[in-house]
Amino acid sequence: MTQRKRSRSIRNAAIVGVSTALLGVTAPVTASAAGGSTAEALTWSACEGAGLDPRQECATLDVPMDYADPDGPRIEMAVSRIPAEKPGSRRGALLLIPGGPGGSSINDPSGKGQKLPQDVRDRHDLIGFAPRGLAPSTSVDCGLEYGDLATSKLRPWPAPDGSIDANLDTARRMADACAHNGGELIKHLTTANEARDIDRLRAALGERRISAWGVSYGTYVGAVYAQLFPHRTDRIVLDSVDNPDPALVNRAWLAAHERGVEDTFPHFAAWASKPGNPDRLADRAADVRPLFLRLAARLDREPIPWPGANPEELNGNVLRQTMLDSFAAPGRYPTLARLMRAAAEGTVPPAPQAPPEAVLQNVAAVGAGVLCNDVAWPKGAAGYEKDVAESRVKYPLTAGMPRNAMLCAAWPYPPREAPVRITERGPSNVLLVQNERDVNTPLAGALRMREALGRRAVMVTVDSTGHDAYLANGNACGDATVSRFLATGQRPGSDAYCG
Repeated sequence: MTQRKRSRSIRNAAIVGVSTALLGVTAPVTASAAGGSTAEALTWSACEGAGLDPRQECATLDVPMDYADPDGPRIEMAVSRIPAEKPGSRRGALLLIPGGPGGSSINDPSGKGQKLPQDVRDRHDLIGFAPRGLAPSTSVDCGLEYGDLATSKLRPWPAPDGSIDANLDTARRMADACAHNGGELIKHLTTANEARDIDRLRAALGERRISAWGVSYGTYVGAVYAQLFPHRTDRIVLDSVDNPDPALVNRAWLAAHERGVEDTFPHFAAWASKPGNPDRLADRAADVRPLFLRLAARLDREPIPWPGANPEELNGNVLRQTMLDSFAAPGRYPTLARLMRAAAEGTVPPAPQAPPEAVLQNVAAVGAGVLCNDVAWPKGAAGYEKDVAESRVKYPLTAGMPRNAMLCAAWPYPPREAPVRITERGPSNVLLVQNERDVNTPLAGALRMREALGRRAVMVTVDSTGHDAYLANGNACGDATVSRFLATGQRPGSDAYCG
């Protein structure tokens, strides 16, 4: 089956919340302004999907599957836009780079893009896209077992006794499935190739330079793009920032969870012990941490059946994974608190709803491809066993998971190129915005990115809790600083703090 036929078959699956491009008879936008090879024209037409802004348009762009073989097989990249609302004041295009890997911004011009201030929307076309491998772009699928799609399984939580034997077995099973079912495309899912796709998109849009707002993993994509194509960047915002360590890349991102949980747990504990909170867990904040650890240990020994969930039991690792998920935003704290209250009583809440399996399979495959192709992971068990044991002692809340072996430990394909090293070479047009307490991209990792970018960047640290800072879990000061930069190009003269 060809890659394009594979894409169409997945597009016909029940994929919720993703719009596809419709072929229409509209005038294409030429792109003679692009650097490099002749740019393909985009033909814009109405988007499919419910709840979209009627102004949003969709198109597809053909890009090389393998940039080392630019005349070889092509894949499709789904893109979207809402044009600048004041054409006479238009500056250019603002690319919305999603997190993940496995996230899409195809609907973001209609969604989070509409939270942008009016003067930003007046001046910029808002551009979304589905990264390579993710429907409705040409898609990949590993055909994983349903149980392996559980978030608590995709994250490598050790056994209750700290053993990682089952994690290594899972890694081999999942890696074999990706090698068997992922096709040729899964070998070419990398951050560097996503950055190259972005530059093809820039050219097709007819832009000499492009602005971007990257969030979470999108900050790494944005930094890699700015490193590979520095003089094709305009205003770059990196929001909730990944550690760009070229020796570790995504291994550093996984390891960061142990620090991120420690940064965030005191905030949760204060909330969970506040008088008047209907989901209050304890009278004192100091009592919340030992309560969590006792519950997790008890569920390790005595899981509670949970019909309809994946897995169909509430065990210690499901509770720990719920903690990670809930710490992404203070508004999610009640989910963890209610699960802890239920577990303490020996019950469970209604099983959480999961996205359609086709979506989970696609997202998991894209995540696997990027994480495992970007950098080589150690293959032997000994190093992971040592790291997990150390992490369990120092960071008991995360039980060793952040230093454990993902499926990349058994990935059959060596990286095709070295990770991109982020440096200070390039224009000074980057603004970093980072919450102090972020479970997924902790401040410590953001400081590594700030150091790597050097004179190119200014960083705004925000006294706030949660993942995604700008127009989400940050504060008014941070939001105003980023909005001013996107609208006018004005940044703080030096690194700043928003209390």
